[in-house]
Amino acid sequence: MRPEVLYPLFAPITALPGVGPRIAKLIERVAGAQVIDLFWHLPTGLIDRRFAPKVADAPASTIATLTLQVEEHLPPRNRRQPYKVRCADDTGTLYLVFFHARPDYLLRVLPAGETRVVSGRVEHYGKEVQITHPNHIGLPRDLSSLKSVEPVYRLASGLSPKSLGKAIRGALDRAPELDEWIDPDYLARHQRWPDWRSALLAAHAPQSESDLAPTTPARTRLAYDELLANQLALALVRHALRRRRGRQNSGDGHLRAKVCAALPYALTGAQATALEEIAIDMATPAPMLRLLQGDVGSGKTLVALLAMLIAVEGGAQAALMAPTDLLARQHFQVLAPLAGAAGVGLALLTGRDKGKQRQSVLAGAATGALDLLVGTHALFQQDVAFRDLAMVVIDEQHRFGVHQRLALTAKGNREAANAARPDMLLMTATPIPRTLALTAYGDTEISRLTEKPPGRMPIDTRAMPISRLDEVIAAVTRAIAGGARAYWVCPLINESEEIDLAAAEERFAHLKGLFGDRTGLVHGRMAAGRRETVMHAFAEGVVRVLVATTVIEVGVDVPEATIMVVEHAERFGLAQLHQLRGRVGRGSASATCLLLYATPLGEAARARIDILRQTEDGFFIAEEDMRLRGAGEVLGTRQSGMPEFRVADLAHHSDLLAVARDDAKLCLERDADLKSDRGRALRVLLYLFERDGAVRNLSSG
Repeated sequence: MRPEVLYPLFAPITALPGVGPRIAKLIERVAGAQVIDLFWHLPTGLIDRRFAPKVADAPASTIATLTLQVEEHLPPRNRRQPYKVRCADDTGTLYLVFFHARPDYLLRVLPAGETRVVSGRVEHYGKEVQITHPNHIGLPRDLSSLKSVEPVYRLASGLSPKSLGKAIRGALDRAPELDEWIDPDYLARHQRWPDWRSALLAAHAPQSESDLAPTTPARTRLAYDELLANQLALALVRHALRRRRGRQNSGDGHLRAKVCAALPYALTGAQATALEEIAIDMATPAPMLRLLQGDVGSGKTLVALLAMLIAVEGGAQAALMAPTDLLARQHFQVLAPLAGAAGVGLALLTGRDKGKQRQSVLAGAATGALDLLVGTHALFQQDVAFRDLAMVVIDEQHRFGVHQRLALTAKGNREAANAARPDMLLMTATPIPRTLALTAYGDTEISRLTEKPPGRMPIDTRAMPISRLDEVIAAVTRAIAGGARAYWVCPLINESEEIDLAAAEERFAHLKGLFGDRTGLVHGRMAAGRRETVMHAFAEGVVRVLVATTVIEVGVDVPEATIMVVEHAERFGLAQLHQLRGRVGRGSASATCLLLYATPLGEAARARIDILRQTEDGFFIAEEDMRLRGAGEVLGTRQSGMPEFRVADLAHHSDLLAVARDDAKLCLERDADLKSDRGRALRVLLYLFERDGAVRNLSSG
C-alpha cells in the first residue's frame, strides 16, 4: 500500500485552496489531476521585478518595475487597434498597451491622476516607450509585498498565472520531509545536491535565468530521483521474472538446419550472432527476456522462427504475437513455407477467425498437434490453451500492455501445478537510441540486427521542393507504366487526424484522376477489413499507387513496391522518415524515396533530410534524431511505449541514467525485498513517481 505520508499528494487538485472544478479542469490539461502532478510542473521562465529604473533609463526588451503617474486613457478608434494608457514619471512618458481590453476594468485599476507601480517588458516603438499587457499593476504601498522574482509556468488556454501559481504553492505546502533514498557515498560526491524536499522547493523558486537550467543542483537531484525510480522499477520486474521458475530450452538443431537449407541465402552475421545469444539465454534455467531490435527488412522474423524452433526441437510449443491482424497474417505468410520445409505444424489465430476453423486451431494448440501458433491479442484469450508453451515472441511489443504480455507467458504447461514461465523474445522494428532503450528495458538483454540480408539494393533517397510536384507525378506515372508500385504518404499536419485525412483524400482524388482504379487509399478511420482489402490489392498489384496517412502502420511487406513519396517531409521526425523509407527496397530491385518539402526549409528540417540522404543505418539515425530533437520527442513516448519523464531530460541527464541503473542492481543484490532503512525509503520513492506496480513485484515474487 502507498505510504501514509504520501496520501495528501495523491489527492485530487480540488483539495487545494482556491481550486474549484472549473480551475481544476484547466490545471489538469496542463499538469495533471493530482496534487503531486503540480510538483513536476516546473517553471519554464521567471519574472524578475528587481530592476526598477526611471522611464528614460529603461532599456528595450527588459522586464522593469516602474512607478508611474497615470495621465490619460486613449481608447482605440476601431477594434483592431489597442487600448492605450499614457503614463509618466519625471524623466519621460510610457504607454501601457492592451489588446482586447475591458475599458471598465482598466479605468478602475488605472485611474487618471493617481500613481501606480507597473511591471512588465519594456519595448521601444519608434520614439514611444511601451509595456504591452503589464504582468503587475498595483499601489505604491503594496510594493513591499510584491514578489520581486516570480516563476513562470506553462499554461492552458483560460488558466491565469495567478490561479496556477496559487495552486502550485498550495501543493508545495504539502511536500513532506522524506527519508533519504540516495546511496550515501554517491550523495557525498554531490555535496551541492539538496535533500528531496529542498530540491523541489528550490526548483520552483528560481532567482535567475540560470536556475531554470536542467543542470542546476536542484533539478539534477530531482532528475536522478526520477531515473532511479525508473531503473529500480525495471530491476524489480526483472528480478521477479528471474525468481520465477524457468526452463532450460535447448534443441539438437535438426529443425533449424532444415529451415536454413530451404533459404535462398545464408544468415547474415548479425542474425547468426543474435540467434546464438538467444540460444544461450534459452539454455539457462531462468526465463529469458531479450529484446531483438532491427530495421524493417533486417530479418527479425527469420531469427524469431529459428529461436522458436529451439523450443520445438525440445518437444515444446512456441507462439508469436503481433499487434494487428495485418502484421500477424504477414508473419504467417513468411513463416508458412519455412515451417513446411522443417515439417512443423503452424497455424494462425486472430480475432476474425470463427467457427470450425477456430476450434481446429484451439484443439491443435491444446493437444500439441500444433508446434507454432501465430496470432494477435486473440492468443491470450481465456479459451486458448497450450499443451506446453515454452517460447513466446512478441512483435512491436510496445503496442501491448504488460498485463497482456504476462497473460500469454502464463499459458505455460497447463497440466503442471508449478508451471515454468516461457522464455520471451520482444521484437521491434523501431531503432531505439541506447539511452532510451535503457529507460524502457533497464538491463534487459538486447540483440541488434545491423545488417541487411544479401541482395538488398541501397535506396536512392532524394529531396526536392514541393513546387516540383508535377515532375514527381510524371516520374511516378512512367514507373507505374513500367509495372512499378508506389506508396504516397500525405503530410502530417499538427498531429490532426482530420486534417491529415482531408489531405490524403485530396491527393487520392488527384492521383485517381491519373491512374484510375489502380489507386488505393488507406487511413486510420477505415474499417480494418476495408483497409486490409486495399492493402491486399496493393500487394497483389491490382492497386499500383497506395495513398496513406501516417496514423496507421503503412506497410504490408510488398517487395515489388519500389517508390516512396513523402509529402511535406519537413514535418516528420528523422526516425519516422526512416521507417517510411524502409517500406520500399525490400526486394532485389532498386528503390527510390522522394522527400518533398516546402520552402524555405528550416535548419533542423534540412539537417534531418541531409542525414537521411547520407545513411540507411537506423541506429545511427535514431541517435541523431535524439540529438536533434531531444529524447522527449523521439518516436513520441505514447506511440513508442517509451517512459514519459516529468523532470529528467535525457539530453542533459543521460550520465545519471547509467549510475541509476547500477545503483538499482546493487540495491536488489543487497536487499532484494527492500526491507532495510534505505530499502523502505526506496519504496517511498517508487510510490512518489507512481511505480506502484514494481512494488507489488516484491510480494508477488
